[in-house]
Amino acid sequence: MPLLSTLARLEAVRAGRAQPLATVRHRHLSENPLVFVPLTTAGEAGAPLGAMVGTDPNEPRVFVIPQPRDRDLRWAFLADLAVHVLAHIDAYADAVEPAERSETDPETGKRVKVETELCVDAPQLIVPSRAGIEYVRLLGRSMRFRRTAEEDPDNPYPAPSRVPLLGRWFTHLGERARVPGSSMLLSATDLLARHWATGQSNLEDQHLGALLAWIAPSGGGSGAEAALRAELGRDEHGQLLCPPAGPATDPAFDNKLLAPAIARYDAARAALAAGPGDDDREVRTAERAVRRLVVDQMSSTWWATWEAIDLVRALPPGERAEERWTRDRWSYTGHRDRVRAGEPPQPRRDDAVTAAQKLATRETEQVRLDAQEALDDPLVMAGRRLAGEAFAGEVTEVVMEWTESKRPSPRPLVTVSTEDRPQLADGSGAKVYRSLDGRPQSAQFVRFEEDGQVVLRLLDKMGRGRDPEPGSVPEKGDRVCWTLFEHDARGGPKLPDPEQTPWTHGGPPGSGAAVHLPDAVTDEDIL
Repeated sequence: MPLLSTLARLEAVRAGRAQPLATVRHRHLSENPLVFVPLTTAGEAGAPLGAMVGTDPNEPRVFVIPQPRDRDLRWAFLADLAVHVLAHIDAYADAVEPAERSETDPETGKRVKVETELCVDAPQLIVPSRAGIEYVRLLGRSMRFRRTAEEDPDNPYPAPSRVPLLGRWFTHLGERARVPGSSMLLSATDLLARHWATGQSNLEDQHLGALLAWIAPSGGGSGAEAALRAELGRDEHGQLLCPPAGPATDPAFDNKLLAPAIARYDAARAALAAGPGDDDREVRTAERAVRRLVVDQMSSTWWATWEAIDLVRALPPGERAEERWTRDRWSYTGHRDRVRAGEPPQPRRDDAVTAAQKLATRETEQVRLDAQEALDDPLVMAGRRLAGEAFAGEVTEVVMEWTESKRPSPRPLVTVSTEDRPQLADGSGAKVYRSLDGRPQSAQFVRFEEDGQVVLRLLDKMGRGRDPEPGSVPEKGDRVCWTLFEHDARGGPKLPDPEQTPWTHGGPPGSGAAVHLPDAVTDEDIL
């Protein structure tokens, strides 16, 4: 944990309230995010129990399964959920703008720019907690391989036609959520924990009610007291005052309320099937009882998620957050094209090249995210300065020098007075960087002066002439901030195409292992 985050947590304990970790919003928030609050059944991994979903906090769509172990009811639940979620996802698919994309020319092997289209916006899904993100991935895995009646007429349990499509989109959102800085699938707890530090552990921050209690404690008490009530407070019936954000439910709720209600529903259905009449009033009454219990469990989480969104939305957006959202838009556009082209669903396991590319992308995006957050936010930059990865100070002297060549280029020496302690060693010639009109300007570390001042030699972004362009060289008295880290991440080594993968990693070309076919359905893929 960074030292500044540790200090903020200690200050939160002392003050009794959460302390800010950022002055700007480091994640993109859509104007109409789709909030998804799922619940799952205890005792059967991943079996859905209910869900609240919608873009309006006052008008959620509610889906409940009165008997989660009934396959027909389960597929009907997922089909209804697919209709609503896919309508939101498809709403962004046709509004496009012209764009350019770099691709490798298959004949020359060089990178060329091609004209294409980019979706103007992309859908954003927000779940209450990090466990909700994993549940979205699990649902996607279980649905995308299902066969429909059109594809497999002999299947005894065919899935509705839109269920596999929802599975493909959930899988894509789940994979995208693993990319640092992506905002297509977010959890409310991670959003809050990125911008505020509480006096509890990272694990405890995954309790949405406790996290909100630290940020905005009610009743005049401290955040610790409010968080304790949110975690452990129960009513006279032994039920939690603040139900967990899911997807798992509280055991006391399962044992005392939900299980008896489902048992009554099963008994009513059995009586209806065995009886001579067709009066299903008892079944409908029992179904409404289950629905009422599940909705009560989800409602507080639904409102807490929207409260978290409002808290984060109140922060001004970070300058480079929109750039990261543009990459999300490219991701959405690419998956839209794959779906429309009729490509098969994502495989259960990636081949070697795809797995390596995903890992390299995540590492690159993590480096880029760390740099961009520091450049957008002086509070984040303060943490990097405290760690010796950046320094700020006042320019005390500028000495003009030039290269010894036929066309001399400016190489001015800039002396910076700073109280920071950057991790620079004399004689290392290390490079440092500052942001100049949104672009990184590099300088070379020359030496430390006796009074602790830092002498730097500017290297670029000063124009092509002998004299530097106005504003490209800091003047005496200017306040500047230099970083020891680069402002943009470098790409990793080029990986071979899947067709050129060696036999040790799934080749050779033309073998059956190199053909991308959907994996066979296994027991692990069935909820």
